[in-house]
Amino acid sequence: MDGLSILPIDVVSGVIWLWIALGLLGLALQRAPHLICRIIFPVGAGISLLLTLTALWALGTVPDIAVLPLGLPDLPLHLRLDALSAFFLILLGAASFGISLYAAGYFKTMQGGVLGLLCLEYYLFLSSMALVLLADDAYMFMVAWETMALSSYFMVTTDHAIPDIRRAGFLYLLIAHIGAMAILLSFGVMQAGHGIGAYTFDAMRGVHLPAVWSSIAFLLALFGFGAKAGMLPMHVWLPEAHPAAPSPVSALMSGVMLKMAIYGILRVTFDLLGTQLWWWGVLALGLGLFTAIFGVMFAAVQGDMKRLLAYSSIENIGLMLAGIGLTLIFHVYGKQMLAALALTATLYHSLNHACFKSLLFIGTGSILHATGERNMGRLGGLIHQMPRTSVLMLVGVLAIAGMPPFNGFVSEWLLLQAFLLSPGLPDSYINMLVPVAAAVIALAAALAAYVMVKFYGVIFLGQRREAGLQHAHDAGRWEIAGMAWLAMLCVVLGLAPVFVVGQIDHVSQLLLNTRLGNASADWMFLAPVDTERASYGPVYFLLALLGVTGLTTLLVRRLYHGRLRRGPAWDCGFPAQNARMQDTAEGFGQPIRRIFEPFFLIEREVPSPFDTHPKYYGRSEDRLWFILYLPLKQATEKLSSWISLLQHGRIHLYLTYTFVTLVVLLIFV
Repeated sequence: MDGLSILPIDVVSGVIWLWIALGLLGLALQRAPHLICRIIFPVGAGISLLLTLTALWALGTVPDIAVLPLGLPDLPLHLRLDALSAFFLILLGAASFGISLYAAGYFKTMQGGVLGLLCLEYYLFLSSMALVLLADDAYMFMVAWETMALSSYFMVTTDHAIPDIRRAGFLYLLIAHIGAMAILLSFGVMQAGHGIGAYTFDAMRGVHLPAVWSSIAFLLALFGFGAKAGMLPMHVWLPEAHPAAPSPVSALMSGVMLKMAIYGILRVTFDLLGTQLWWWGVLALGLGLFTAIFGVMFAAVQGDMKRLLAYSSIENIGLMLAGIGLTLIFHVYGKQMLAALALTATLYHSLNHACFKSLLFIGTGSILHATGERNMGRLGGLIHQMPRTSVLMLVGVLAIAGMPPFNGFVSEWLLLQAFLLSPGLPDSYINMLVPVAAAVIALAAALAAYVMVKFYGVIFLGQRREAGLQHAHDAGRWEIAGMAWLAMLCVVLGLAPVFVVGQIDHVSQLLLNTRLGNASADWMFLAPVDTERASYGPVYFLLALLGVTGLTTLLVRRLYHGRLRRGPAWDCGFPAQNARMQDTAEGFGQPIRRIFEPFFLIEREVPSPFDTHPKYYGRSEDRLWFILYLPLKQATEKLSSWISLLQHGRIHLYLTYTFVTLVVLLIFV
C-alpha cells in the first residue's frame, strides 16, 4: 500500500488526539462556559460521528497494526484495529454523538470553572475508552483502563460537596481498582513468564497454556471485567455511582463504559486464550442469569428514576453475559453456527443497549432539569409539559421493553432463538440447563417490560402529583437533537437487522472463524438458521401494524360517525378523584416485592388505623450488601484499628521497631 495512504487506525488515532485537544481547550475556556457549550461539545459530537464512520469502514477490512514511539524503554505502545475493536468503536461513536449533542444544552447552566474541568474529564473519558479498544499490549491496555476509571470517577464526584456522592465515588473507585488488579493478574498469567517481550497481545496469542492456567486467566478476567460491568456480586457500585453522576455522564457510563468490560471478556476468552473449556460457558451463563433476574427485580421496586435505570443496566449486562456463556458452550462442543448466533445476539444487544439506555438516561436528565425531582412518586402528567421529551422517551421505553419493531426486540429474539434452536449437546446436565436458561431469559424480558410500564406511566401519564410540575418545561433544541439521534438509532437498528447481522459477521469470523450469514434471500427477513425454523420481518411487521391501525381508525369513523356520545370517563363511582389516588411507583412495584420478598431486605413502617397523620415508609435493600460487603468493611476497619496501635507518633518507639527488626534479621538470616 502507498505510504501516503490513510489507514482506518490513523483516523481513529487522530480522533483520540482531537478529543484530548478539545478537552484541554475546554479547560482553557473555563471563563467562557457558553463557548464550551456552543463550540466544544458540538465539535466533539462531530468527531464522534467521524469515529463511527471510520470504524464502520474498518469493520470489513484486514486488521491494522501500529507501534507508537511512546511508553517505557523497550516497552512501546502497540495498537490494533480489527473487527472486534471496530464494532465497539462504532458503539462508542454512535452513542457519544447523541450524548455530546445533548451535553451542549444540558451543561449550559453549569459554572464555568466546574464545566471546564468536566469538559477535560469528559473527553479524557472518551479518549481512554477508544484506547482500551485499540490497545494491543497489556501495558497500553492497563494505562487506558485506569485512565478510563479515574476520569469517570472525577465526573461521578462532580457534586463532591454532597457526602452521598463522595461515598458513591469512593465505592466505584475501590471496586474498579480491585477489578483492575484482577485484569492485570490475568495478563500476567497469559504472559506465562516469557520475559518482558511477551507483554504484547500478539505474543499472548502464541502462548499455549495448560488447562489449569487457562482457567485461572479466564476466572481472573471474568472477575476483573465483571466488576466493571456490574456482574453479580460486584454490582454494588453501579446503582450508587450512576445516579450520582450528571445525566450525560450516567449515559456514557451505562451505555458505553459497561460495554468495555464485555469487550474485555470477549477479547481475552476468544482471542488471547487459545483454549476454551465447557464449564467456563456454564459459569458465565449462570452468573449472567442471576445478574439479569437480580437487576430486573430491584429495578421493579425502585422509586428513583436513575436508580431504576441503573438496576436495569445490571439486568441487560446479565443478558450479555448469558449470551457469552452460551457462545462458549456451543463453541467448545463444535456447534459453530449456533455459537455465531449466540455471539451475534450478544453483540447486537450491546449495541442496542448503548442506544436505548443512553436515550433514557439523558431523558431523565431533562426531567430532572425541568422539575428538580428524581423521585417518581412526585412526578406524573409530564406528557403535557414535555411533549417532545415524552415521545422520544417512549421510543426508548418500547425499545428496552423488547417491543417490535424496535431494536431491543431483535437482539432478545436472537438470544432466545439461540437457546430454543440448540440441538442435543454431549452433556446431559447442560441439555437440562438450556431450557431452564431460556425460561429465565423470557422471565427477565417480561419483567423488564413491566418495569418500563411503571417508569413511563408514573412519570408521564396521569395527573401531576405536585403543584410545581405545572411550571416544568420541555428540553431545549440541543437536548432534543441528542435524544432524537438515539431514538432514530433505536428505530433503524430495529428495522434493518439483516444489515446489522451482516456487519457483526465480521466479528464472528474473527473470533469463531464462522459467519452466521442469512438463510433468506430477502434482505427484509432475518432468518438466524433458515426460514423454515424461524424468521422475522420487521418492516413487514411495521407495515402490518400501521395498516391495522389505519383500517381500524377508518372503520370506526365510518361505522360510528355521528353516533358517538362524549362524556367523562368512568371514575369507579367516586367523582372526586385527585393525583393522590393514582398508582404510585411504590405501589406499582409491590407485587414484585411480594413475590421475590426473600431476595430483599425490607424495611417497612405501616401506620396504625387510628393514626390521625398516617405515614407509610418502605425500603428494599440489597441483602448481598449486608451479607458480603458490610462484614468485609467491618473487618477492614477492625484490622486498621489494630494496626493503628503501632502508630503513636513517638520517634523513640519507631526507632525501637527498627532496632528490633534489625536484631531479628541478624539472628535468622
